[in-house]
Amino acid sequence: MAQASGAPTALLSVFYKDGLDTLAQCLVDQGYKLLSTGGTRKHLEDLGHEVEAVEDLTSYPSILGGRVKTLHPKVFGGILGRRSLEKDQEEMAEFGLPSIDVVVVDLYPFEETIASGASHEEIIEKIDIGGISLIRAAAKNYKDSWIIPSREYYGQAIEVLKSNGLNEAVRKNFAAAAFRISSAYDTHIQAYLSGQYQNLILGEENGLRYGENPHQKGSFFGDMNEVFEKLHGKALSYNNLLDADAAVNLIREFNETTVAVLKHNNACGLASRDNVLESWKDALAGDPVSAFGGVLISNREIDAATAEEMHKIFFEIVMAPSYSAEALEILQQKKNRIILILKDFEMPKMQYRTLLNGILAQEKDHHTDAASDLKIATKAQPSDAEIEDLLFASKICKHTKSNTIILAKNKQLIAGGTGQTSRVDALRQSISKAKAFKFDLEGAVMASDAFFPFPDCVEIAHDDGIKAVIQPGGSIKDQLSIDYCDANNMKMVFTGIRHFKH
Repeated sequence: MAQASGAPTALLSVFYKDGLDTLAQCLVDQGYKLLSTGGTRKHLEDLGHEVEAVEDLTSYPSILGGRVKTLHPKVFGGILGRRSLEKDQEEMAEFGLPSIDVVVVDLYPFEETIASGASHEEIIEKIDIGGISLIRAAAKNYKDSWIIPSREYYGQAIEVLKSNGLNEAVRKNFAAAAFRISSAYDTHIQAYLSGQYQNLILGEENGLRYGENPHQKGSFFGDMNEVFEKLHGKALSYNNLLDADAAVNLIREFNETTVAVLKHNNACGLASRDNVLESWKDALAGDPVSAFGGVLISNREIDAATAEEMHKIFFEIVMAPSYSAEALEILQQKKNRIILILKDFEMPKMQYRTLLNGILAQEKDHHTDAASDLKIATKAQPSDAEIEDLLFASKICKHTKSNTIILAKNKQLIAGGTGQTSRVDALRQSISKAKAFKFDLEGAVMASDAFFPFPDCVEIAHDDGIKAVIQPGGSIKDQLSIDYCDANNMKMVFTGIRHFKH
């Protein structure tokens, strides 16, 4: 049995196993013992990990068809026990309760089960009880038990573990995310059981000036007040909202100070720097022509100096978590300019699109490529700086219309080839744009949203000085590209994850 002393313990109970192998290995490398049950335990054991069964800890098997597995005082006492409270510690010792230091949960896919057209009985069985209880317990006692509340947070958790960055502020942020997930999950269940699920998905109708074009009618179904606080400017249009959605999804990929410029749902400029002003200048430099009439987004407060520079060009929308008083005064000088405060809100887990005579539904692409995903395919090894740039480019690539190639250097978007019918055309477009804006491609990196079926892309990239490439891999002809890179001292890494965006 896991004891209160000795190595820390991590309890893992997840539905989807994607990405769990990397997180589990990281926990083991950091000295954690693994505690799990059912399919999660089997998955971890198949990976070669030593795992204690929850059933051995509680002396109870999984019962009622799996409905009761972790609901036991030895589990919840181990999570909720306060390490700093002597009375709690005495009771934990008296009743043989372990200290559970990390809780990893990925809930039953309730929304996805509804979207799949499953029967009422199948939907009810996908109401998670144990998982939601584990999330709430660990989030409540976040100072002692770190909650990792869904697979969307595995990447961040791995970064925290590898950097030894687990502190109270990090724990509190993860706990807040946990309660957001818990609240959204319960809201969907309540809406389904009360017959209001369709209303929850669509929300309240908000009429727009028109649709994508003036001759088309348009509406937005949802609560924009949950997402934005509008400070200034004209009403948001259909196209504004499409760009805003693309901008919000993109900026959430970046933790460093970052500014992005988007046009027609694609980034035309993006840079991460030490401050907002430099981020803005280098984002704009990526494509100052396309920035005209675009959408600007920052993940940090916009100050007066940055606002002064932004004010020099025409743009439709600016979004940021906050603005200084001086910055607002500058930005509000244009009557129709839309100024939005971007709130911290829970994004939907599913995407819907009307298609033919029905609706197409899919889970959102939640995976962000991380260093732990990378498989170095070539003899030459990328440097730490190159890996940083490769992951930077990959994040942009994920949010750019396919087929796409993204070129980046020193955490700056140099150019992107977007929405092309061939990957070669996307690469040629990006190289042409980079040269048009006087960028030196020597030492730049290249990201592709899908694999290379032939070595033509790495050949073209090499001819223009690009030294490192990130791509999913998986082509039966991967070796052709690898061989070319090896012959020309290029570096190439595979992620194993494709990021098509149509």
